[in-house]
Order: sequence, then structure tokens, then C-alpha cells
Amino acid sequence: MKTFYNKDENYVDEMLEGILYTYPDLLKKVNGEIRAIARADAPIEGKVSIVTGGGSGHLPVFMGYVGKGLLDGAAIGNVFASPSMNQMLTLTKAVHGGKGVLYLYGNYSGDIMNFSMAAEMAEEKGIKVKTILVTDDIASGEKGNEDTRRGVAGLFYAYKVAGACADKGASLEEVYKTTKEALGSIRTLGVAISPCTVPGAEKPSFSLNEDEMEIGMGIHGEAGIKREKRKSADEITEDIMNLLFEDLLFEKNNEVSILVNSLGATPLEELFIIFRKIYNILEEKEIKLHKSFVGRYATSLEMAGFSITIFKLNKKFKECLDHQIWTPFVKEN
Repeated sequence: MKTFYNKDENYVDEMLEGILYTYPDLLKKVNGEIRAIARADAPIEGKVSIVTGGGSGHLPVFMGYVGKGLLDGAAIGNVFASPSMNQMLTLTKAVHGGKGVLYLYGNYSGDIMNFSMAAEMAEEKGIKVKTILVTDDIASGEKGNEDTRRGVAGLFYAYKVAGACADKGASLEEVYKTTKEALGSIRTLGVAISPCTVPGAEKPSFSLNEDEMEIGMGIHGEAGIKREKRKSADEITEDIMNLLFEDLLFEKNNEVSILVNSLGATPLEELFIIFRKIYNILEEKEIKLHKSFVGRYATSLEMAGFSITIFKLNKKFKECLDHQIWTPFVKEN
């Protein structure tokens, strides 16, 4: 594979240094720890702090969403690996503004272990912490067992809801309750047509024949729900939307937000072709579209593929989506 980086062991730190050099007015490392990235004006006194974290390789997840209206900080691990407990604890102490901290991250075992230890240590130091795991990927758990599912592009919507609530002065309990409620209305499903290769690895994370695609492929290369012959953009989009509608029921005049996400290599041109079909499907079902997002929101290095996330809205969630944000990777006035 042709790449543009230096030594494998420096991949993450050099990437983080580049981001900090690019956005010095928006981001900073805390206590000299390059793997603990906070918004430049943290801590924000009197505001609930939202903290996330996870492995590298998914930009703009995770630190790309650190900023106004979204996250206060992100702990960064090696590629596809959890950050350490100490990195998460360092970040928690640095961003705490006196109103508690919400840990908001994807449902992955390594993250759960390290973040749980960090939460215990923070509580011992008098910092109240609550935790929510994002579980939007319908390919990774059966309906009725949503708590077993992985967190993927739906992380963005979770950050939007939690960040807006915190910005508006809600308590830690209120931010937790609203975000938890929102996750019950967020569903994602993706499809991959080519793998990614972790820096230093001798081979890609999985293999697909040229004429194949895998529905439900995870963002670390986890197996999906089925592998089949590649289809046209309209055909695969319709298949994915049907599966999402089976998992989360909708009625005429429901309002939704849609996120079409590139897994890394899929270009914007193709994402807009996919969104065009989604828009037509929503019109046919008389489901109202409130807000849409198209681009790279949760990637897997250079994997080719895309995911669709649907968020079923109510008045409260619409207000959260409309709340102003300003981060290195997403800016909405």
C-alpha cells in the first residue's frame, strides 16, 4: 500500500502534533500529554464537561469534535486501540469545570475497561462522572439487544445532543438523561468494498473480491452481517434504508436527520449520489427531513465504503441539532 507517513511508531503522535499546529486557537494538549486533547479554552467553569476517547484512525472521531457546542476533550489511543486510563484521567481533571463530567464513547471492551478505571479514580478526587456508551450499529447486535451494539457514526449525533445540553447550562443528570434518550432513536448501518491497513501491519484488515461488498462491516474491520455481489448506489442505499427502517419504526410525518458518512476513501461525489436516493425514499414514505450531514464523520483510515445514520427527532432533539458548534472539522454558525 502506498502511504505518506514516517515511522509506524510515530504515526499517532506526529498526526496529533500536526493537528495542534494547525488549530492552536481551538485545541491544546493538557499537562504535556499529547494523547489528551482539550478545547483551547478548557476548563469552562459552570458547564458539564463532555469527554470522549478511542483509537486513532477514525478522524474526525475523536478529537475533531472537540470544541464549542460539542466536546471538551478527547483521549487518543494508538490506531484502533484504546487510550490509557492515565490519559483519560489526566484529561478529565484538566477539563472539569465544577459541574461534573460525562464520558461519552463507543461500546468497545478496551475503552470500557480503561475509562471505567479513570471514572473511579476521578470520583475519588471529587469529580462526579457519568458514562454513556454509544450503540448505534445495527449490524453488531440483534434488535432487542441494543446494548451489545458497537458505536460508529452515530457518535456524532450523541456528541451534538450532549454538547448542546451542556452548553445551555443543563445539569449532569439532565445531560445524561437527554443523551441517553436520544441514543434510543439513532441507528447506523454501513457497507464496505475495500479494506484498510493499520500502519505497521503486513496485510489489510480483511479481504474482499473486486466484485464483492460487505454489509455491516465494522470500523475496525469487524465482520458484517452478509457479503454479496456489489450493487449500484441506488440498490445498496435502498437495502440499507430498509434494514434501518426494520430496526427503528417510523410513521408518516415523523421528522429525521440523516448522516451519510464516508468510511475513508469514498469521495463526496458518491456520497451525494447516495444522499439523493435517501431523499427520494424519505419523500416516498412522507418522512420529513429536518437536517442532513454528508461527508467524513467517522472513518476507518482508507477503507472504501459508507454508512447511513438516521436520527428520529422530537422538538428537543431538533433544538440540539440546530445548536451552534465550532470545531476543527465541523463548523456551523
